[in-house]
Amino acid sequence: MTTKTEGRTRRRSAVPQGEGKVTLEMVAAHAGVSPSTVSRILNGTAVVSEDKRSAVDEAVARLGFVPNPMARGLAGGRTMSIGVVTQAIDSPFYGGALRGIEDELARVGYSPLFVSGHWNAAQESRCFETLRARRVDGIIVLTGRLSDAALVRHAQDLPVVVTGRNLVAPNLCALNFDNFEGARLATQHLLDLGHRDIAHITGDARHPDTQERLRGYRAAMAAAGLPIRPGLVVAGHYTEDSGRLAVERLIDGRETFTAIFAANDQMAFGARLALHRRQMRVPDDVSLVGFDDVASAVYSIPPLSTVHHPVNELGQSAAIAMLQLLAGEVPTAALPAPRFIVRESSRALR
Repeated sequence: MTTKTEGRTRRRSAVPQGEGKVTLEMVAAHAGVSPSTVSRILNGTAVVSEDKRSAVDEAVARLGFVPNPMARGLAGGRTMSIGVVTQAIDSPFYGGALRGIEDELARVGYSPLFVSGHWNAAQESRCFETLRARRVDGIIVLTGRLSDAALVRHAQDLPVVVTGRNLVAPNLCALNFDNFEGARLATQHLLDLGHRDIAHITGDARHPDTQERLRGYRAAMAAAGLPIRPGLVVAGHYTEDSGRLAVERLIDGRETFTAIFAANDQMAFGARLALHRRQMRVPDDVSLVGFDDVASAVYSIPPLSTVHHPVNELGQSAAIAMLQLLAGEVPTAALPAPRFIVRESSRALR
């Protein structure tokens, strides 16, 4: 039977009952499109109307079609795999991004291959060579230390998506979060609560986001007419233990502070432990805020006020940008603006 749907002719075929395997051609006939269009939609490389895409999705679901990734890859000259260079697979932050990448790629039949660069440019270069040897169709880099020039060179050979950068080049998409504004919001929150002696625990100075978060802290303090006391800016390394050590240095250095802005949630957790061990209560004695809004932030004691960094959406956006590059499209993926989440670790200064 043939029906007209929004100006397109679609052949309705019944779901096969014991008639063998559902084929790509059967899906195409049901959706009223060509088999090549079905193939391109399923591997994420089609530039088609949403109407056609919905028709194919409906046909796949109705017929119970299970794509063969290997066959699709061979037909399109692709391996249906995307390399992902992360920095620390065990990180609660990067773990959320990896999940977002995995979920988005799985939707169109791609598989991610994860490798860790460990914040080392030489190791990241080896990761690229490993992934290229596996013939991945593209590479997503979560921040990292490779130079912009190196990333541009790699993009000459295969699509590259990188986070944490502002970079424009052919066959490359860069996604960056507004770390400056996020840090400004966190510091402004403490200022609005009446705090003036606000300590800041920075991340690794070699990270671009560290510099932007420090700049946001300084901008908020300057806008309030407050000087930056050098003793209140203490270096950390984005780990829980570095947050603990930073607070111990603040206390042992007899610095006066009523609030702490840690450049990520993990350091805020460590800071909370150090304050507890020195008999200082959060938020009664010291207000504490973080950055990232990792999953455990809401379960800390007390729940942590923090800047929401949509890490799962970061991963999804990176994967979407990669699929758009593979389809020959200009990536449109973007990250939302930062927002501050108020919880119980911060309170008005008494």
